[in-house]
Amino acid sequence: MTTTSPLASTRGRWIVLATVLGSSLAMLDGFVVNIALPKIGTDLDTDVAGLQWTVTGYTLTLAAFILLGGSLSDRLGRRKVFVWGTTGFAIASLMCAVSPTVQLLIAARVVQGVAGAMVTPGSLALISASIDAEDRGAAVGLWSGLGGVASAAGPLLGGWLVEIAGWRSVFLINLPLAAAVVAVSMLHVPESHDPNAPAKLDVLGALIAAVGLGALTYGLIAATWPISVVGVALMVAFVVVERRSAHPLVPPSLFASRLFDATNLVTFAVYAALGGGFFLVILQLQIVSGYSPLTAGIATVPVTILMLVLSPSAGRWAQRHGPRIPMTVGPGLVALGMLAMVRIGTEASYLVDVLPGLLIFGLGLSALVAPLTTAVLSSVSPEEAGVASGVNNAVARTSQLLAVAALPGLAGISTFTDPHAFGQGFRIAMYISAGLLVAGGAIAYAMVSDQRSQEPV
Repeated sequence: MTTTSPLASTRGRWIVLATVLGSSLAMLDGFVVNIALPKIGTDLDTDVAGLQWTVTGYTLTLAAFILLGGSLSDRLGRRKVFVWGTTGFAIASLMCAVSPTVQLLIAARVVQGVAGAMVTPGSLALISASIDAEDRGAAVGLWSGLGGVASAAGPLLGGWLVEIAGWRSVFLINLPLAAAVVAVSMLHVPESHDPNAPAKLDVLGALIAAVGLGALTYGLIAATWPISVVGVALMVAFVVVERRSAHPLVPPSLFASRLFDATNLVTFAVYAALGGGFFLVILQLQIVSGYSPLTAGIATVPVTILMLVLSPSAGRWAQRHGPRIPMTVGPGLVALGMLAMVRIGTEASYLVDVLPGLLIFGLGLSALVAPLTTAVLSSVSPEEAGVASGVNNAVARTSQLLAVAALPGLAGISTFTDPHAFGQGFRIAMYISAGLLVAGGAIAYAMVSDQRSQEPV
């Protein structure tokens, strides 16, 4: 059995640092790459579909294999798999940096997503298994806040790197960060396992999920509905296989918890809006408003500051009073921020058209992320933390994947070379994203209890 440590202890701080740095690899990469997309499109001579695949190629395998990564962590050792994934992520990042064509870049992004699937669930599971129970809410708050800072700082870092060293540098930045994660993990993070982990891995389920998500994504990007139908059929088959499997990736017992069910429904709605909406905000600032990559990155700094200052307190509040209020109010504020960003257009004034929306967006995100994560972990036993965080991350990544694949088409965006057409589609996309966020808040209000945790029902 793993001995837990107080958050205020030296080991506790090292554990949080390692998990924050590791999860930041996956989160930072997505936002850093987003800011580089226009340059990638120009340099590699690709269209909107190529840019969508640059994003979704990574998210696809991350979503499809994150459950398998959680199972591997619980069975083989959370620290071990965490370190393996971090090392693989660094290698795949190097492959991205040297890719001469968009096809090879997409292939490297696919490999990067597989590695990320080994890192992401392990970070939260390590906190749950290694930090004292009374400190976990604060630790998750720090993880969410600092990880959110990495996400929010991604456009700033990406813009700076793109301008001084080109788009390939946004992948090379992962190499020293990965080295730091491996070093801290090996020196300071204790190993932990799930003693009840199944003896076998559900490889069949993982493959069906990967092929199903791949078909669905391709169908949405290419507007090829028969392939989308095949993807939906395979996802239904995945559910059937999981219910009949003796060693499922997703244990049916998890869904006996009403809190777990509600949190994942909220996650799906909210992260679809965040993934699809913010993907387009960064492009809108550059394509329509004429911001340079660096200026577009600097524009998002208020979100970084708000996440850093407010997320730890939001995590503590949710642990003491319950997650219902922040999970209801947070998505509503983010929706208001999205609606305010509809004002971003040609020659947009930062103070009048950009900043107000970003401030509201940042307040909502700060209120939401840590309580949502705390709700996931409090809905299951510590031994199930790895698979529970894996399921929740898979839900988040899947919704982001589908949103990035579907939202441009739904909004009528087919090119990034026509600012007028792109701007029109952007406004429609913001309205759709705001609707998803309102739906997420409504689900939280209706289904999430104000109790600290819930027993299965």
